[in-house]
Amino acid sequence: MILERPLLWGPMGTSSPEGTEGRAVRPSAPDAPHLDPAVPALLAKVGTYPQHHGGLGVVRTLGRAGVTVHALVEDRLTPVALSRHLSRAFVRPTTGLERQDALVAALLDVGRSVGAPCVPVPTDDEAAILLAEHAEILSECFLLPRVEPGLPRLLAGKASLHALCEELGVAAPRTRVPVDRDELVDAGRELGFPVVLKNRDAWTRLRDPAVGGTTAVRDERGLLDRFAPGVLPPLLVQEYIPREWAEDWITHLYCGAGGEPRVAFTGLKLRSWPPHAGVTTRAVALANPVLARLAEDLVRRVGYSGAADLDWRYDRRDERYKLVDFNPRTGAQFRLFENTDGVDVVRAMHLDLTGRAVPPRPQAEGRVFVAGQLDLPSVLAWLREEHRLPPALLPVPGTERAWLSGEDPLPAAVEAVRFLGAVARRLGREVRGGTDRRPGAGRDG
Repeated sequence: MILERPLLWGPMGTSSPEGTEGRAVRPSAPDAPHLDPAVPALLAKVGTYPQHHGGLGVVRTLGRAGVTVHALVEDRLTPVALSRHLSRAFVRPTTGLERQDALVAALLDVGRSVGAPCVPVPTDDEAAILLAEHAEILSECFLLPRVEPGLPRLLAGKASLHALCEELGVAAPRTRVPVDRDELVDAGRELGFPVVLKNRDAWTRLRDPAVGGTTAVRDERGLLDRFAPGVLPPLLVQEYIPREWAEDWITHLYCGAGGEPRVAFTGLKLRSWPPHAGVTTRAVALANPVLARLAEDLVRRVGYSGAADLDWRYDRRDERYKLVDFNPRTGAQFRLFENTDGVDVVRAMHLDLTGRAVPPRPQAEGRVFVAGQLDLPSVLAWLREEHRLPPALLPVPGTERAWLSGEDPLPAAVEAVRFLGAVARRLGREVRGGTDRRPGAGRDG
Protein backbone atom coordinates (compact mmCIF):
# COMPACT_ATOMS: atom_id res chain seq x y z
CA MET A 1 0.00 0.00 0.00
CA ILE A 2 1.44 3.35 -0.95
CA LEU A 3 0.06 4.92 2.23
CA GLU A 4 2.42 2.77 4.25
CA ARG A 5 5.55 4.07 2.51
CA PRO A 6 7.88 6.14 4.72
CA LEU A 7 8.44 9.75 3.75
CA LEU A 8 11.81 11.02 2.65
CA TRP A 9 14.84 11.54 4.85
CA GLY A 10 15.85 14.87 6.29
CA PRO A 11 18.28 17.33 4.68
CA MET A 12 21.40 15.79 6.19
CA GLY A 13 20.27 12.16 5.81
CA THR A 14 18.49 12.08 9.17
CA SER A 15 15.10 10.47 9.48
CA SER A 16 12.12 12.80 9.27
CA PRO A 17 8.48 11.72 9.69
CA GLU A 18 7.40 14.57 7.44
CA GLY A 19 9.89 14.08 4.60
CA THR A 20 12.84 16.13 3.43
CA GLU A 21 12.67 19.61 4.90
CA GLY A 22 14.91 22.52 5.68
CA ARG A 23 16.33 23.48 2.31
CA ALA A 24 16.46 27.24 1.91
CA VAL A 25 13.91 28.68 -0.49
CA ARG A 26 15.54 31.10 -2.92
CA PRO A 27 13.96 34.54 -3.23
CA SER A 28 12.42 35.67 -6.47
CA ALA A 29 14.78 36.68 -9.22
CA PRO A 30 14.61 40.38 -10.13
CA ASP A 31 12.68 39.62 -13.32
CA ALA A 32 10.42 36.94 -11.83
CA PRO A 33 6.68 37.54 -11.65
CA HIS A 34 5.30 38.19 -8.18
CA LEU A 35 3.94 34.77 -7.29
CA ASP A 36 2.28 34.38 -3.89
CA PRO A 37 4.97 32.92 -1.59
CA ALA A 38 2.33 31.95 0.96
CA VAL A 39 0.87 29.30 -1.39
CA PRO A 40 3.09 26.22 -1.83
CA ALA A 41 3.10 23.90 -4.85
CA LEU A 42 3.23 20.11 -5.21
CA LEU A 43 4.79 18.20 -8.09
CA ALA A 44 2.14 15.50 -8.68
CA LYS A 45 2.70 12.29 -10.61
CA VAL A 46 1.45 8.73 -11.13
CA GLY A 47 3.77 6.02 -12.41
CA THR A 48 7.49 5.35 -12.34
CA TYR A 49 9.71 7.75 -14.28
CA PRO A 50 12.35 9.13 -11.91
CA GLN A 51 14.54 10.61 -14.68
CA HIS A 52 12.03 13.21 -15.81
CA HIS A 53 13.43 16.63 -16.60
CA GLY A 54 9.97 18.19 -16.76
CA GLY A 55 9.44 17.62 -13.05
CA LEU A 56 12.79 19.21 -12.29
CA GLY A 57 11.77 22.19 -14.41
CA VAL A 58 8.62 22.60 -12.30
CA VAL A 59 10.61 22.61 -9.06
CA ARG A 60 13.19 25.07 -10.38
CA THR A 61 10.84 27.59 -11.98
CA LEU A 62 8.64 27.88 -8.89
CA GLY A 63 11.51 27.70 -6.40
CA ARG A 64 13.35 30.48 -8.20
CA ALA A 65 10.21 32.63 -7.95
CA GLY A 66 10.11 32.22 -4.16
CA VAL A 67 7.42 29.51 -3.94
CA THR A 68 7.84 26.63 -1.50
CA VAL A 69 7.81 23.47 -3.62
CA HIS A 70 7.08 19.89 -2.55
CA ALA A 71 7.25 16.78 -4.75
CA LEU A 72 6.10 13.19 -4.98
CA VAL A 73 9.14 11.06 -5.84
CA GLU A 74 9.94 7.40 -6.42
CA ASP A 75 12.94 7.29 -4.11
CA ARG A 76 15.26 9.54 -2.15
CA LEU A 77 17.87 9.67 -4.93
CA THR A 78 15.74 10.89 -7.81
CA PRO A 79 17.23 14.04 -9.38
CA VAL A 80 14.19 16.10 -8.35
CA ALA A 81 14.56 15.07 -4.70
CA LEU A 82 18.08 16.52 -4.66
CA SER A 83 17.30 19.93 -6.14
CA ARG A 84 18.18 22.88 -3.91
CA HIS A 85 14.83 24.42 -4.88
CA LEU A 86 12.80 21.59 -3.33
CA SER A 87 11.55 22.14 0.19
CA ARG A 88 10.21 18.66 0.86
CA ALA A 89 10.05 15.37 -1.03
CA PHE A 90 7.52 12.66 -0.28
CA VAL A 91 8.49 9.14 -1.28
CA ARG A 92 5.30 7.85 -2.87
CA PRO A 93 6.26 5.28 -5.54
CA THR A 94 3.30 4.34 -7.72
CA THR A 95 2.80 2.20 -10.82
CA GLY A 96 -0.65 3.19 -12.04
CA LEU A 97 -1.96 -0.23 -11.02
CA GLU A 98 -3.26 1.08 -7.68
CA ARG A 99 -6.93 1.72 -7.04
CA GLN A 100 -7.81 5.34 -7.63
CA ASP A 101 -9.31 5.76 -4.16
CA ALA A 102 -5.91 4.75 -2.72
CA LEU A 103 -4.16 7.32 -4.91
CA VAL A 104 -6.63 9.99 -3.84
CA ALA A 105 -6.12 9.07 -0.18
CA ALA A 106 -2.35 9.33 -0.65
CA LEU A 107 -2.68 12.79 -2.21
CA LEU A 108 -4.87 13.95 0.67
CA ASP A 109 -2.33 12.58 3.15
CA VAL A 110 0.43 14.58 1.47
CA GLY A 111 -1.76 17.67 1.20
CA ARG A 112 -2.56 17.57 4.91
CA SER A 113 1.14 17.16 5.70
CA VAL A 114 1.92 20.28 3.66
CA GLY A 115 -0.43 22.10 6.00
CA ALA A 116 -1.72 24.79 3.62
CA PRO A 117 -3.78 24.82 0.41
CA CYS A 118 -1.32 24.25 -2.44
CA VAL A 119 -1.16 24.20 -6.23
CA PRO A 120 -0.60 20.69 -7.65
CA VAL A 121 1.32 20.54 -10.94
CA PRO A 122 0.73 17.24 -12.78
CA THR A 123 3.45 15.95 -15.09
CA ASP A 124 1.58 12.96 -16.54
CA ASP A 125 -1.89 12.41 -17.94
CA GLU A 126 -2.92 10.03 -15.16
CA ALA A 127 -2.19 12.58 -12.44
CA ALA A 128 -4.09 15.26 -14.36
CA ILE A 129 -7.07 12.92 -14.78
CA LEU A 130 -7.00 11.95 -11.11
CA LEU A 131 -7.01 15.58 -9.99
CA ALA A 132 -9.90 16.47 -12.31
CA GLU A 133 -12.10 13.46 -11.63
CA HIS A 134 -11.70 13.74 -7.84
CA ALA A 135 -11.55 17.53 -7.61
CA GLU A 136 -14.42 17.78 -5.14
CA ILE A 137 -12.69 15.77 -2.42
CA LEU A 138 -9.16 16.94 -3.30
CA SER A 139 -10.19 20.60 -3.03
CA GLU A 140 -9.82 20.15 0.73
CA CYS A 141 -6.05 20.50 0.24
CA PHE A 142 -5.47 21.68 -3.33
CA LEU A 143 -6.23 24.65 -5.57
CA LEU A 144 -7.46 23.15 -8.83
CA PRO A 145 -8.48 24.46 -12.26
CA ARG A 146 -12.22 24.51 -12.93
CA VAL A 147 -12.45 21.86 -15.61
CA GLU A 148 -15.19 19.38 -16.47
CA PRO A 149 -14.20 16.20 -14.59
CA GLY A 150 -14.24 13.95 -17.66
CA LEU A 151 -12.52 16.33 -20.08
CA PRO A 152 -8.84 15.55 -19.31
CA ARG A 153 -9.47 11.81 -19.83
CA LEU A 154 -11.20 12.50 -23.15
CA LEU A 155 -8.37 14.75 -24.38
CA ALA A 156 -5.60 12.40 -23.23
CA GLY A 157 -7.20 9.38 -24.93
CA LYS A 158 -5.83 9.00 -28.45
CA ALA A 159 -9.02 7.53 -29.94
CA SER A 160 -11.36 9.90 -28.08
CA LEU A 161 -9.22 12.88 -29.11
CA HIS A 162 -9.39 11.83 -32.74
CA ALA A 163 -13.18 11.50 -32.53
CA LEU A 164 -13.34 14.99 -30.99
CA CYS A 165 -11.18 16.39 -33.79
CA GLU A 166 -13.53 14.92 -36.37
CA GLU A 167 -16.52 16.41 -34.55
CA LEU A 168 -14.95 19.88 -34.30
CA GLY A 169 -13.34 19.89 -37.73
CA VAL A 170 -9.78 20.00 -36.36
CA ALA A 171 -7.24 18.46 -38.75
CA ALA A 172 -5.54 15.29 -37.48
CA PRO A 173 -3.63 12.36 -39.01
CA ARG A 174 -5.78 9.50 -40.24
CA THR A 175 -6.35 7.06 -37.41
CA ARG A 176 -7.65 3.53 -36.84
CA VAL A 177 -8.44 1.61 -33.64
CA PRO A 178 -8.06 -2.13 -34.39
CA VAL A 179 -9.25 -4.73 -31.89
CA ASP A 180 -7.65 -7.84 -33.45
CA ARG A 181 -4.86 -8.79 -35.85
CA ASP A 182 -7.11 -8.81 -38.92
CA GLU A 183 -8.15 -5.22 -38.25
CA LEU A 184 -4.52 -4.37 -37.52
CA VAL A 185 -3.47 -5.65 -40.94
CA ASP A 186 -6.31 -3.76 -42.59
CA ALA A 187 -5.28 -0.56 -40.77
CA GLY A 188 -1.69 -0.87 -41.96
CA ARG A 189 -2.70 -1.47 -45.55
CA GLU A 190 -5.23 1.36 -45.55
CA LEU A 191 -2.98 3.97 -43.92
CA GLY A 192 0.19 2.85 -45.69
CA PHE A 193 3.56 2.11 -44.13
CA PRO A 194 5.24 3.24 -42.06
CA VAL A 195 2.52 3.61 -39.44
CA VAL A 196 2.64 4.99 -35.91
CA LEU A 197 1.49 2.87 -32.95
CA LYS A 198 0.33 4.42 -29.69
CA ASN A 199 -1.26 3.25 -26.48
CA ARG A 200 -4.91 4.18 -26.83
CA ASP A 201 -5.75 5.52 -23.38
CA ALA A 202 -4.31 6.89 -20.18
CA TRP A 203 -4.12 4.33 -17.35
CA THR A 204 -4.30 1.37 -19.78
CA ARG A 205 -0.86 2.37 -21.08
CA LEU A 206 0.40 1.55 -17.57
CA ARG A 207 -1.82 -1.44 -16.86
CA ASP A 208 -1.94 -3.12 -20.27
CA PRO A 209 0.53 -1.39 -22.58
CA ALA A 210 0.41 -2.16 -26.30
CA VAL A 211 3.76 -0.43 -26.94
CA GLY A 212 6.46 1.05 -24.75
CA GLY A 213 5.83 4.50 -26.23
CA THR A 214 5.01 6.12 -29.56
CA THR A 215 6.47 3.66 -32.10
CA ALA A 216 6.93 3.82 -35.88
CA VAL A 217 6.65 0.47 -37.72
CA ARG A 218 8.06 0.18 -41.22
CA ASP A 219 6.18 -2.79 -42.70
CA GLU A 220 3.43 -5.35 -42.20
CA ARG A 221 5.80 -8.05 -40.96
CA GLY A 222 7.10 -5.74 -38.27
CA LEU A 223 3.53 -4.93 -37.31
CA LEU A 224 2.47 -8.55 -36.92
CA ASP A 225 5.63 -9.55 -35.08
CA ARG A 226 4.71 -7.20 -32.25
CA PHE A 227 1.41 -8.86 -31.33
CA ALA A 228 0.34 -12.44 -30.68
CA PRO A 229 -2.86 -13.74 -32.35
CA GLY A 230 -6.08 -12.81 -30.58
CA VAL A 231 -7.47 -9.64 -29.05
CA LEU A 232 -5.05 -6.72 -29.10
CA PRO A 233 -4.22 -4.58 -26.07
CA PRO A 234 -5.70 -1.06 -26.27
CA LEU A 235 -3.97 0.24 -29.40
CA LEU A 236 -4.21 3.10 -31.86
CA VAL A 237 -2.71 3.07 -35.37
CA GLN A 238 -2.01 6.45 -36.93
CA GLU A 239 -0.92 7.67 -40.33
CA TYR A 240 2.76 8.61 -40.53
CA ILE A 241 3.29 11.94 -42.27
CA PRO A 242 6.59 11.60 -44.18
CA ARG A 243 9.50 13.59 -42.75
CA GLU A 244 10.22 15.27 -46.06
CA TRP A 245 6.70 16.75 -45.99
CA ALA A 246 6.43 17.50 -42.29
CA GLU A 247 7.40 19.86 -39.49
CA ASP A 248 6.82 19.07 -35.80
CA TRP A 249 5.35 21.96 -33.82
CA ILE A 250 4.49 22.36 -30.14
CA THR A 251 1.93 24.55 -28.38
CA HIS A 252 1.97 25.00 -24.61
CA LEU A 253 -0.87 26.83 -22.91
CA TYR A 254 -2.31 27.60 -19.54
CA CYS A 255 -6.06 28.23 -19.63
CA GLY A 256 -8.20 29.81 -16.97
CA ALA A 257 -11.90 29.32 -16.30
CA GLY A 258 -13.97 28.68 -19.41
CA GLY A 259 -10.96 27.74 -21.51
CA GLU A 260 -9.60 31.27 -21.80
CA PRO A 261 -5.84 31.10 -22.50
CA ARG A 262 -3.73 33.07 -20.03
CA VAL A 263 -0.51 32.22 -21.88
CA ALA A 264 -0.05 30.47 -25.23
CA PHE A 265 3.31 29.58 -26.72
CA THR A 266 4.43 27.98 -29.98
CA GLY A 267 7.69 26.31 -30.92
CA LEU A 268 9.36 24.06 -33.45
CA LYS A 269 10.66 20.62 -32.46
CA LEU A 270 14.06 20.08 -34.08
CA ARG A 271 14.99 16.65 -32.75
CA SER A 272 13.52 13.89 -30.61
CA TRP A 273 14.45 10.53 -29.16
CA PRO A 274 13.53 8.04 -30.46
CA PRO A 275 13.86 9.93 -33.76
CA HIS A 276 10.71 11.48 -35.26
CA ALA A 277 8.36 10.00 -32.65
CA GLY A 278 9.68 10.45 -29.12
CA VAL A 279 10.70 12.87 -26.40
CA THR A 280 11.73 16.37 -27.52
CA THR A 281 15.51 16.68 -27.26
CA ARG A 282 15.99 20.06 -28.98
CA ALA A 283 13.43 22.73 -29.81
CA VAL A 284 13.24 26.45 -30.44
CA ALA A 285 10.55 28.94 -29.43
CA LEU A 286 9.06 30.57 -32.53
CA ALA A 287 5.94 32.73 -32.61
CA ASN A 288 3.43 31.15 -34.99
CA PRO A 289 0.20 33.18 -34.91
CA VAL A 290 -1.70 30.73 -37.13
CA LEU A 291 -0.93 27.77 -34.90
CA ALA A 292 -1.53 29.77 -31.72
CA ARG A 293 -5.01 30.67 -32.95
CA LEU A 294 -5.75 27.02 -33.75
CA ALA A 295 -4.74 25.93 -30.25
CA GLU A 296 -6.55 28.80 -28.52
CA ASP A 297 -9.71 28.17 -30.50
CA LEU A 298 -9.65 24.48 -29.60
CA VAL A 299 -9.28 25.00 -25.84
CA ARG A 300 -12.02 27.64 -25.85
CA ARG A 301 -14.43 25.40 -27.76
CA VAL A 302 -13.97 22.46 -25.40
CA GLY A 303 -13.76 24.68 -22.29
CA TYR A 304 -10.48 23.23 -21.10
CA SER A 305 -8.91 24.78 -18.00
CA GLY A 306 -5.39 23.98 -16.83
CA ALA A 307 -1.96 23.43 -18.34
CA ALA A 308 -1.81 21.81 -21.78
CA ASP A 309 0.90 20.47 -24.07
CA LEU A 310 -0.22 19.94 -27.68
CA ASP A 311 1.80 18.30 -30.44
CA TRP A 312 1.09 19.20 -34.07
CA ARG A 313 2.53 17.98 -37.36
CA TYR A 314 2.46 20.43 -40.24
CA ASP A 315 1.75 18.55 -43.47
CA ARG A 316 3.05 20.40 -46.52
CA ARG A 317 1.02 18.16 -48.81
CA ASP A 318 -2.21 19.92 -47.83
CA GLU A 319 -0.67 22.84 -45.85
CA ARG A 320 -2.49 21.99 -42.62
CA TYR A 321 -1.43 21.69 -38.99
CA LYS A 322 -2.62 18.31 -37.75
CA LEU A 323 -3.15 17.66 -34.06
CA VAL A 324 -1.20 14.60 -32.97
CA ASP A 325 -1.54 14.68 -29.15
CA PHE A 326 -3.31 16.73 -26.50
CA ASN A 327 -1.64 16.26 -23.10
CA PRO A 328 -3.82 17.88 -20.39
CA ARG A 329 -0.86 18.71 -18.13
CA THR A 330 2.56 20.33 -18.05
CA GLY A 331 4.85 19.17 -20.86
CA ALA A 332 8.42 18.03 -20.20
CA GLN A 333 9.89 20.84 -22.33
CA PHE A 334 7.68 23.64 -20.92
CA ARG A 335 10.77 25.63 -19.91
CA LEU A 336 11.36 26.31 -23.61
CA PHE A 337 8.70 28.99 -23.31
CA GLU A 338 8.37 32.23 -21.37
CA ASN A 339 6.70 35.53 -22.08
CA THR A 340 8.71 38.72 -21.86
CA ASP A 341 7.81 39.03 -18.16
CA GLY A 342 9.38 35.65 -17.38
CA VAL A 343 6.06 33.81 -17.04
CA ASP A 344 5.99 30.21 -18.23
CA VAL A 345 3.06 27.78 -18.14
CA VAL A 346 3.71 26.66 -14.54
CA ARG A 347 4.12 30.18 -13.21
CA ALA A 348 0.94 31.20 -15.05
CA MET A 349 -0.89 28.33 -13.34
CA HIS A 350 0.27 29.42 -9.91
CA LEU A 351 -0.61 33.05 -10.57
CA ASP A 352 -4.09 32.21 -11.84
CA LEU A 353 -5.00 29.69 -9.15
CA THR A 354 -3.91 32.09 -6.40
CA GLY A 355 -6.07 34.88 -7.82
CA ARG A 356 -3.26 36.93 -9.32
CA ALA A 357 -3.22 38.40 -12.81
CA VAL A 358 -1.10 36.78 -15.50
CA PRO A 359 0.72 39.58 -17.35
CA PRO A 360 -0.44 39.63 -21.01
CA ARG A 361 2.97 39.87 -22.60
CA PRO A 362 4.23 38.43 -25.90
CA GLN A 363 6.22 35.24 -26.16
CA ALA A 364 9.97 35.57 -25.70
CA GLU A 365 11.48 34.68 -29.08
CA GLY A 366 14.45 32.50 -29.92
CA ARG A 367 14.68 30.50 -26.69
CA VAL A 368 16.26 27.07 -27.22
CA PHE A 369 15.67 23.95 -25.13
CA VAL A 370 18.04 20.97 -25.05
CA ALA A 371 17.53 17.67 -23.21
CA GLY A 372 21.22 16.88 -22.72
CA GLN A 373 22.01 13.19 -22.84
CA LEU A 374 18.99 12.34 -25.02
CA ASP A 375 20.04 14.77 -27.74
CA LEU A 376 23.30 12.92 -28.39
CA PRO A 377 21.66 9.68 -29.63
CA SER A 378 19.20 11.75 -31.70
CA VAL A 379 22.16 13.48 -33.39
CA LEU A 380 23.86 10.13 -34.05
CA ALA A 381 20.64 8.72 -35.52
CA TRP A 382 20.33 11.74 -37.83
CA LEU A 383 23.94 11.33 -38.90
CA ARG A 384 23.37 7.65 -39.68
CA GLU A 385 20.23 8.32 -41.72
CA GLU A 386 21.23 11.52 -43.50
CA HIS A 387 25.02 11.03 -43.72
CA ARG A 388 25.53 14.60 -42.54
CA LEU A 389 25.35 16.56 -39.30
CA PRO A 390 21.94 17.92 -38.33
CA PRO A 391 21.18 21.64 -38.22
CA ALA A 392 21.05 23.52 -34.90
CA LEU A 393 23.91 21.52 -33.46
CA LEU A 394 26.14 24.16 -31.86
CA PRO A 395 25.37 25.64 -28.43
CA VAL A 396 23.38 28.89 -28.36
CA PRO A 397 23.87 31.50 -25.61
CA GLY A 398 21.06 31.38 -23.09
CA THR A 399 19.97 27.84 -23.98
CA GLU A 400 17.57 26.33 -21.44
CA ARG A 401 19.07 23.00 -20.48
CA ALA A 402 16.90 20.25 -19.08
CA TRP A 403 19.43 19.18 -16.44
CA LEU A 404 22.52 21.37 -16.23
CA SER A 405 22.34 24.36 -13.93
CA GLY A 406 25.28 26.12 -12.30
CA GLU A 407 23.27 27.08 -9.23
CA ASP A 408 21.54 23.69 -8.91
CA PRO A 409 24.14 21.14 -10.06
CA LEU A 410 23.30 18.02 -8.04
CA PRO A 411 20.27 16.82 -10.07
CA ALA A 412 22.33 16.73 -13.29
CA ALA A 413 25.11 14.76 -11.60
CA VAL A 414 22.66 12.21 -10.20
CA GLU A 415 20.87 11.96 -13.54
CA ALA A 416 24.16 11.25 -15.32
CA VAL A 417 24.87 8.35 -12.97
CA ARG A 418 21.36 6.92 -13.33
CA PHE A 419 21.44 7.37 -17.11
CA LEU A 420 24.75 5.52 -17.44
CA GLY A 421 23.37 2.76 -15.23
CA ALA A 422 20.28 2.45 -17.43
CA VAL A 423 22.45 2.27 -20.57
CA ALA A 424 24.63 -0.43 -19.01
CA ARG A 425 21.60 -2.50 -18.00
CA ARG A 426 20.11 -2.24 -21.46
CA LEU A 427 23.35 -3.25 -23.13
CA GLY A 428 23.53 -6.20 -20.76
CA ARG A 429 20.03 -7.32 -21.73
CA GLU A 430 20.85 -7.01 -25.42
CA VAL A 431 24.00 -9.05 -24.98
CA ARG A 432 21.91 -11.73 -23.30
CA GLY A 433 19.40 -11.55 -26.15
CA GLY A 434 16.66 -9.80 -24.19
CA THR A 435 14.52 -6.84 -25.23
CA ASP A 436 13.22 -4.17 -22.90
CA ARG A 437 9.69 -3.17 -23.83
CA ARG A 438 8.63 -1.69 -20.55
CA PRO A 439 6.59 1.49 -20.77
CA GLY A 440 7.64 4.70 -19.11
CA ALA A 441 11.36 4.58 -19.91
CA GLY A 442 10.95 8.20 -20.97
CA ARG A 443 8.04 10.61 -21.10
CA ASP A 444 7.64 13.71 -23.18
CA GLY A 445 5.79 15.24 -21.81
